Amino acid sequence: MKNGRKKEFSRERHGQVRVESNREKSGKRGGEPTYTAIYKVNRSDELMEFLLKKCNTSRNNVKTLLTNGQVTVNGSVVSQYNFALAKDDEIKILKTPNKTSRTPVERRTAVKTFRPTLKILYEDDDFIAVDKPVGLLSVESDKERECAFSYVLDYLQTKNKTARPFILHRIDKETSGVLLFAKNIKLHSMMKMRWAELVKLREYYAVAEGKFEKKTGTITSYLKENKNNLMYVTLDPSGQKAITNYKVIKESDEFSLLCVSIETGRKNQIRVQLGSMGHSIVGDEKYGFTKNPLERLGLHASKLEFEHPVSGEVISIHSTMPPVFRKIFN
Repeated sequence: MKNGRKKEFSRERHGQVRVESNREKSGKRGGEPTYTAIYKVNRSDELMEFLLKKCNTSRNNVKTLLTNGQVTVNGSVVSQYNFALAKDDEIKILKTPNKTSRTPVERRTAVKTFRPTLKILYEDDDFIAVDKPVGLLSVESDKERECAFSYVLDYLQTKNKTARPFILHRIDKETSGVLLFAKNIKLHSMMKMRWAELVKLREYYAVAEGKFEKKTGTITSYLKENKNNLMYVTLDPSGQKAITNYKVIKESDEFSLLCVSIETGRKNQIRVQLGSMGHSIVGDEKYGFTKNPLERLGLHASKLEFEHPVSGEVISIHSTMPPVFRKIFN
């Protein structure tokens, strides 16, 4: 591939990830699973070696935990001893054996009947991008294990039982759209180290309340997080600097449809900054919405464009705007 060559993909041209729900793989049906330990990975490692260092127990005991399906990585049960771990992976140890965990063969069978699906927007030997639906986490949280990471992991392992995705960024549970994973740890590390340099464009569609006086603009402010894990705008330069560009592409008396690009990737950045201007994203329960005509959050990650860290190829991945975003303006 030639340096600088641009490659574009849209959601209609690629396949689907069909995998069983993580709820079926939970170590405890009918309630939240109980964990005896939770670890954060600080550097690349293999799962067995990581657990031996952290659990302070014998190799046989660690093997038993893995065999019994008691180890999860980012919400997915993993039994592979040499499973590759990357920085920021989260490892949890279930209190009891997970009798509902499935083998790769059983997962392949489940692939045929699972609904709903995640569309694959782009896939090659190095990367895979999916169209994350609204309501699905990027990776698991303390309260929810069902997430895009687990779906993509199961999909990749139907073709190669040693494969795994490495998440490169996150989008909010309530936001839909492009979510990118690397397929090997080397590329994951290269992308994470040079993310701001390699990512050329992160674009969103947003439906916001009210009419904008200025139809195009750039919002620059500092963000901080309060004790309730909510972000807020501050004048304090010790906060995280956030830069958001917007353009109004359609409007009514009540709402504005925006094309938004971000120069920084702060938590809830678009939602917080637009809300601070008095133009909350519709349906945004966290940041002050008053109306919800879409019956969902009015934010969709529509485009991610980045340079391959090895080949120099520029890859542009698109996800079509949800039809309901335009419908309220007709």
